[in-house]
Amino acid sequence: MNTTTKTGLVSVRIKKGFWRQKTDLVAREMLPFQWKALNDQIPEAEPSHALENFRIAAGEAEGAFVGTIWQDSDVAKWLEAASYSLADGPNDELEAHVDEAIRLIGKAQGPDGYVNTWFTLVGPDKRWTDLPWGHELYSGGHLIEAAVAHFQSTGSRRFLDIMVRYADGLIAVFGPGGPHQEDACGHPEIELALHRLADATGEARFRDLAAHFVDVRGTHPDRFLDKKPLGFEIPQNQWFKEDYFLAHVPVRQQHHAEGHAVRAMYLYNAMARQARETGDAKLKATLEDLWTSVTERRMYVTGSLGSHAMGERFSVDYDLPPDTAYNETCASIGFLFWARTMLDLDRRGRYADAMERVLFNGALSGMALDGKRYFYVNPLEVVPRVARARQDLEHVKTARVPWFGCSCCPPNIARLVTSIGQYAWSQKENTIAVDLFLDSEARFSLDSGPVVLTLSTNYPWDGAISLAVQTDRPRRFALAVRIPGWCESYTLGLGGKDIGPMPQKDGYVVIDREWSDGDELALDLAMPVRFLMAHARVADVAGRVAVARGPLIFCAEEVDNGGDLHNLTIDPTAPVEAAFLPQLMGGSLQLTAQGWRRTSSDAGDLYPPWSSKEKQEAVDVVLVPYHQWGNRRPGQEMRVWLRAEA
Repeated sequence: MNTTTKTGLVSVRIKKGFWRQKTDLVAREMLPFQWKALNDQIPEAEPSHALENFRIAAGEAEGAFVGTIWQDSDVAKWLEAASYSLADGPNDELEAHVDEAIRLIGKAQGPDGYVNTWFTLVGPDKRWTDLPWGHELYSGGHLIEAAVAHFQSTGSRRFLDIMVRYADGLIAVFGPGGPHQEDACGHPEIELALHRLADATGEARFRDLAAHFVDVRGTHPDRFLDKKPLGFEIPQNQWFKEDYFLAHVPVRQQHHAEGHAVRAMYLYNAMARQARETGDAKLKATLEDLWTSVTERRMYVTGSLGSHAMGERFSVDYDLPPDTAYNETCASIGFLFWARTMLDLDRRGRYADAMERVLFNGALSGMALDGKRYFYVNPLEVVPRVARARQDLEHVKTARVPWFGCSCCPPNIARLVTSIGQYAWSQKENTIAVDLFLDSEARFSLDSGPVVLTLSTNYPWDGAISLAVQTDRPRRFALAVRIPGWCESYTLGLGGKDIGPMPQKDGYVVIDREWSDGDELALDLAMPVRFLMAHARVADVAGRVAVARGPLIFCAEEVDNGGDLHNLTIDPTAPVEAAFLPQLMGGSLQLTAQGWRRTSSDAGDLYPPWSSKEKQEAVDVVLVPYHQWGNRRPGQEMRVWLRAEA
């Protein structure tokens, strides 16, 4: 059984650089803004009513429930994000908001531990009657995760005890002998939450229920068929059958990524947690098949997932259209969570590489640089005038918006950013691994005593990384440092001496030695600009390239290159200039490549004869990180994949 552990909330401190800027932004702007949105205090935002629903359920206000049937989960994810932020440093106003939300949840809880405002206010007689669509366990799972985060951050059991009562109530309903012992939630999430609750409380019964939910899934696919949802409408078509819920076959028979992308990521993560805890070899083999299916045939170059808007789901292998892509922000975040658990299960660089890819590209694109605007979907090509005119692009927003009627993504990205330190380091016995390069300080307990490691870097803008050791006496341990899969060359130094490239084990350089206080490891990852092609079977981007540097994927925007970006051609053989510009979007990297723009046209002929002498002018093609697009002049064209010609 694998014993890898991530570093906890209080053992990692983000110091400065890229991620200090992001975590400060969330604390300073995003969490207060989202609190106002949850309280319907943002005039230009879609109403939330989420906290008002809790006030009504608690008997402190009058009125009717408003919002989606899973509206409670928005509050839960905000609470989780806010709890992580409190672990980063004191914030009296934020703490007061957190305490108020917890108080309302506790007061809205039923005597049997049940918490759900829709079913309390709208359908008290309908509990557990709509497990495919009702999101009861999904919403409860997010509340459990928030309670665990609050406990880890503050040491208080006030919220945790509320959700322990809730979870104990679930055992009676869904556990062995319960009336729903053969059922699972249509939207996986409770499984992850129960694992985290077991970790926090030390109570195995919660982990047992999580495993039960995983094991029973798909054993009765008919239970997910032709159910009319409570509280909202769903089209009755092929996109919403058993595979949408990942319930078409038992989980150990699922070898290809299917269905709703967010549901899939949460389920796969729970499966990985279970495999890690139990050593289930068959479950682990299934996960490896699913990983291959996702990352080698159904994933976008940004790490985003879900090519089909109808059902927010996977399509078929190599169907990765850039313009109609759904790529929900929550799916990217869910993929990162799964990748982290796979890395804990089996430390292989490919899992950390995928975690890094989606973190710096598909996930961060969901938030604006001011923390107050969001994308729900993240396509790789946007032409606003077309997106506004076509039904198959109605899901595409051409500019980030303040809030959504279904606002799962904004608080989800807040909880990712405020917990980012948990994903950077890990420890297995006497080996400490650097999985992501965050400017941070991490504390570890070895058998021989405590060690503090300080990582200093300006990553992702450059590849220079310094790692310093603090210890009260020399201690022997192994340091495993990831060498990203995109990196073809690097230098490595110890104590000012070059120790050269070293043999890698599964994507990591491992240095096992006696470390003394003040020892410093210097790693410099070469970051040349790279031009990426898609697999030959990805028809939508044939003949095009995507531009990358380090972990970042870049895009062309209209603000830099003019409109009609489809007329740009880039030269992958020509030099590319990379410049960090402090004035660009608060400090960003800009690439300037060489290429051409098609200029010839025949205004009187829609389809003129082909000509080998088509007019083109040489131009600079200016590129910025994909995750930052749409921040300067919202509502303009953007394109990741560009035509290529030498």
